[in-house]
Amino acid sequence: MTGAEKSPSPSDPDTRTDAQLAGDLVTGAGEMAARMLRAGLTVDEKTSISDVVSDADKAAEQWIVDELARVRPDDGVVGEEGAAAPGRRTWIIDPVDGTYNFVSGLPAWCSALGLVDGDELLLGAVYQQTTGELWVGGPGHPTTLNGVPVPPVQDAELATISIATYLHPARLAEDAVREPILAAIGGAASVRIIGSGSIELAAVSAGRLGVWFHLDTLSWDWLPGAALITAAGGVVDVFHHNGHRYHMAGPPTAVAQVKRAVLAVGS
Repeated sequence: MTGAEKSPSPSDPDTRTDAQLAGDLVTGAGEMAARMLRAGLTVDEKTSISDVVSDADKAAEQWIVDELARVRPDDGVVGEEGAAAPGRRTWIIDPVDGTYNFVSGLPAWCSALGLVDGDELLLGAVYQQTTGELWVGGPGHPTTLNGVPVPPVQDAELATISIATYLHPARLAEDAVREPILAAIGGAASVRIIGSGSIELAAVSAGRLGVWFHLDTLSWDWLPGAALITAAGGVVDVFHHNGHRYHMAGPPTAVAQVKRAVLAVGS
């Protein structure tokens, strides 16, 4: 049963908690996207051949926006595909994260939501339709995977765990981008580039990946997974250095080691 099918009718009061609602919304969006993928999609380029958007991205985002307007009318939205409305709190929407994977037939894509109240991150939810996995977590809601609490994030040295990151080929020639990434990943046991920030962050919260490290990350690629990691006992850090904004999350020791490696470049 999808999130859309579980939603109450317009005449019924919505009694779901924010966590339950977020889980239903990402599940409904993910199932909608999967159905549209099977039926055939129109895909357009955004900023490059690898930065694409499909009809499913747009339709899933609109469905989430419509549902939130119905059941949380006082809240605002910010969506990757252009949704924007002010409100008491703000839902951050990534209807299909990993769209290049999605349209290429790779299973590493998801639907993700974050909920913020000003600068306070309240909640994150990530649903990977291809594996049937739903992560939900935030303050007061320890991270769960399909309703089961994940084990707490264990502290670890960077040299003993993997690091997940991304470097666009077009930016390989930029020293200010390439060198900090190389410095950070050089200290890890292994490197993974999956192509969906929210799947990577969810994997860190579940202990499948070690530490997450990206630069100049957009809010919808960061906030849902950051909530999952903090609610699982990990740490997050965002800082500026040499004209870029760095995002990292995972075990405290490894995150601190990645940060030191970045700050050492160009200082």
